[in-house]
Amino acid sequence: MAPHDLHRPFKRPAISDQERRREQSLLRQAQNRQDAQRHARFLASAALSLPPQSSEPESEPKPEPEFELAEFEAASKLKAVEARKWFAKQLMLPEWMIDIPNNLAQDWFVFARPSGKRCFVVSCNGATISRLRNGAVLHRFPSGLPSGARKKDPSYSILDCIFHEADQTYYVIDMVCWRGYPLSDCTAEFRFFWLTSKLAETDAFEPPSHYHKYRFSLVPVFNCDSNGLYAAYSAPVPYVKDGLLFYNKHAHYQAGITPLALVWKDENCSQYVLDTDSKGQVPNQQQVVLELQDDGKLTTSDDPPMVFGCLDGSFIQQSGLHSGCLLRFSIGEGGLVLMDGKLDKADLHYLGKANRARASADSFSKVMFQHSVRHSPLRIDGLLESVSLPVDQESKACDIEMDG
Repeated sequence: MAPHDLHRPFKRPAISDQERRREQSLLRQAQNRQDAQRHARFLASAALSLPPQSSEPESEPKPEPEFELAEFEAASKLKAVEARKWFAKQLMLPEWMIDIPNNLAQDWFVFARPSGKRCFVVSCNGATISRLRNGAVLHRFPSGLPSGARKKDPSYSILDCIFHEADQTYYVIDMVCWRGYPLSDCTAEFRFFWLTSKLAETDAFEPPSHYHKYRFSLVPVFNCDSNGLYAAYSAPVPYVKDGLLFYNKHAHYQAGITPLALVWKDENCSQYVLDTDSKGQVPNQQQVVLELQDDGKLTTSDDPPMVFGCLDGSFIQQSGLHSGCLLRFSIGEGGLVLMDGKLDKADLHYLGKANRARASADSFSKVMFQHSVRHSPLRIDGLLESVSLPVDQESKACDIEMDG
């Protein structure tokens, strides 16, 4: 469906409290401005000094879910497995779009998400390192980023990237810190502008060379009006698409899962819409991964977590399970029952432990998105109708287009 085919605004009925949580998140970020520079400095130090990943026993003690700023130095002394779990919580992770946000056309950006490995890229002291969501090192390499190769200076930079295997390129989707200047307390609108202008001043976009092993590139970012959304969805890009990412223009860079960033996909813009099992097959019944708590409750990775059910103590003991285990369940015929946008009941059937490579449980929005795809998917025509307004000019990327 092309933008000019749209005639009336559309509003899909809300099926969750996602909009309310968006409003709360915007209020919270205005009230709780963190020490962004100290946080960025610690994050860069952790990325460079964290020991290589090795196999630790599953019985390692579980760290606290968050560290206060005063505890950052103590966190650097944690065991490797705990430090990696802390590091994994520092990326800004999108919720899955299960309801269309209010003011989507006015307050949001949209871009096609590259398929690949999400990671932090840190340049400091003449070296560059990338770390995956679970804290494991992806690459150590020289780069054209500030202080990323031969030239050493006291500054450091932190980029939020997706490594695209096919063309060996880091696609930069956000900027956390630049030459020691923290950006986590800046709006997405400012961060995207800064990202475009500052990276253009470096050699990061140059072809790979001895002192610049991997190419960096930007993605085209659009205002999420009907033309911009259609362009993000349909326009060709040099990478394999894996859905669309939506960023609220006023959102700060918030560590962890946030409703101010959203991911949406369908079969036309992603190879992977429905989750697959360990054999790469789409199971007949939806599967979810939940974390086992001390009291036997099964929760999502959200903050605060959503409780999906509870395991009996005797079953936990007989199965050799313990707090912190990630467990896989199928959702039976009873499905998911919601009350006022919140989960009331889930028909869970235990399948076993999740893959040990997983860093966290599923989020509530992911479970609901997968459930929606199977039963009543949010389609692109609904999104396009929700942002349809008279537009006189041809679709083009907004002023902060991030082209590499």
